[in-house]
Amino acid sequence: MLEKIQLDKVLFLDIETVPQTSTFAEMDENGKKLFSLKNKSKFNSIGLEPNFKGKTEDEIHEEVFKQTGGILAEFGKIICITVGFVRESRSGKQLRLKSFFHDDEETLLKGFVKLLDENYNTPYHILCGHNAKEFDFPYICRRLLINGIKLPFALDIAGKKPWEIAHLDTMELWKFGDYKAYTSLSLLCHVFGIPTPKDDISGADVARVYYRNEKDTYTSGLERIKAYCEKDVLALTQLFLRMRGDSLLNEDDIHFS
Repeated sequence: MLEKIQLDKVLFLDIETVPQTSTFAEMDENGKKLFSLKNKSKFNSIGLEPNFKGKTEDEIHEEVFKQTGGILAEFGKIICITVGFVRESRSGKQLRLKSFFHDDEETLLKGFVKLLDENYNTPYHILCGHNAKEFDFPYICRRLLINGIKLPFALDIAGKKPWEIAHLDTMELWKFGDYKAYTSLSLLCHVFGIPTPKDDISGADVARVYYRNEKDTYTSGLERIKAYCEKDVLALTQLFLRMRGDSLLNEDDIHFS
């Protein structure tokens, strides 16, 4: 059924997130207490790992914060949202990528919402990501509300029936109703033969790159994260095209705005 979807109605997207502070120690006392309660089982499991025997409580807290601080919307923030949209031209399909990235989360969220409100605001428009139903979509919604920004039509799912929610998830598509564990975008690109450019960072490096202390290279750190996010959206789009039986995009078909 994927071949029946109008590509120009689909917005492909990916987000990059980091903890709101660079370390657990920098959080206020109430935040530390609430973070510990939220991650109680994680603290217990890490404390039992052999390589953490003899570690102090502060060291264990910092490790858990490093692992989960950026992926929990209550303690993290979005620093980049990259979107991609495919258009047909005389020469074939063209992909345009656009990134909203900023140190101030409210600023980038408002830019993203403006795009949705103006261009992806009907029941016929579709948002697509990888593991996006579990992570990207709810994370964006939570951070929008925290920043006092009204949910756009495409993300406001309250009261809608499941078939009325126009969200696609390539990881869910790959499950075919199966309930097995997470399958990464990188793995699916590998099995589908989709070339992915090597990058100097991975998802695990995003917070470190963002919060590094070299002030003269700080901006380039955010630029590196933006470039990494754009490559993920390109890979996501290529995967979706392969899943629906289309040919892959060539380098000349990809444009940045």
